[in-house]
Amino acid sequence: MQIYLAPMEGITTFVYRNAFSHYYGGIDKYFTPFLSNKSLNYKEINEVSPEHNKGLVVVPQILTNNTEVFLSIATKLADYGYREVNLNLGCPSGTVVAKKRGAGFLSIPDTLDAFLEEIFEKCPLEISIKTRIGMESVEEWENLLAIYGKYPLKELIVHPRLQKEFYEGTPHIEALRMTQELSPMFPLCYNGEIVSKASYDAVIYKLTAVENIMLGRGVLANPTLPATLKSQNPETGPNAEDLKKFRAFHDEILEGYKELMSGEQPVLFRMKELWTYMRKYPGLTDRQMKQIRKSKKLDEYRSIIAGIC
Repeated sequence: MQIYLAPMEGITTFVYRNAFSHYYGGIDKYFTPFLSNKSLNYKEINEVSPEHNKGLVVVPQILTNNTEVFLSIATKLADYGYREVNLNLGCPSGTVVAKKRGAGFLSIPDTLDAFLEEIFEKCPLEISIKTRIGMESVEEWENLLAIYGKYPLKELIVHPRLQKEFYEGTPHIEALRMTQELSPMFPLCYNGEIVSKASYDAVIYKLTAVENIMLGRGVLANPTLPATLKSQNPETGPNAEDLKKFRAFHDEILEGYKELMSGEQPVLFRMKELWTYMRKYPGLTDRQMKQIRKSKKLDEYRSIIAGIC
C-alpha cells in the first residue's frame, strides 16, 4: 500500500514537499495544489517545474470544468515530462462550487460525463480523479460511480463525504464498500480522517479493496505519521530529539518561502497558516498560537518559535 500526500491549496507546496521529503519521508506520491490557469501562471509553473521536484514522485492536479483548459494544461504538463494528471472533483469551497468546479461539478453529472468523455479521448496523460461522493445525499454516489466506471481511470481517490459536509462529521465508509462491489476495474485510494495508526487500521479493516491511502491534515499535525504507518511501530509523542528535527524542518520551510516570496508579510502569512495545522505535534498552547498570530516581523516570529522547539 502506497501513501500519498493530499493537495492542499497554499499548504503542500513544493517548498513544503521538499522539506518533508528531506526530514521525514514515507510519502510515495505527492499531489500539487490545484492548477487552473490555461497557460499556467508563475506560481503554477513553480509548483510543477521539474527542478523544484527533484527526487519526488509528483502528480499535478487540475481544477476546471472546461475541456479546453484541462487539455491545455495537460499538454504543458506532458512537455514537462509528467505521465499522470489528477482531476479535482472534491474541493468543497463555496467559491469553487458556485462555478461548478471541484465538488460543484458533481451537481451536473451529465455535463461531467461529457467532459470526461472528451478529456479521456484527447488527454496525452493518464488521468486519476479525486472526488467527493456527492453534493447533498449519499444516494448520488451510485450514479457518479457508474459514470467513473465508463473511463480508464489511472486511479479513483475517494473522500467519502458530501460537499455540504466540508470536513465535518464521520466519513461515509458505506460508500466505499459500494465502490468495492461495483467498480473493481480501477485502483481505489481512500482519503479522509486518517490521523493515527488506529484510524488507519479501522479503514483498512473495513475496506479490503483499498490499494492506497491519501493523507492530508493528519500529516500536517504529525509529520511522523507516514513512517509510523509503514513501520507499524507504536505511536509515541515527540521527545527532545524529535522536536529538534521538527525545528529544522520548520526552518527549511521558512527559508524556502523567504527565497520565493517578496517581503516579510507574505512569508509570515504562509507560516501562520501552516501552524494552524502543525500546532498539535509540538503541543502549542492557545497562548503560543496567539503570539504567533500577532507577530508582525520575522525576527519577532523566530524568537517566539525558539521558545517552542
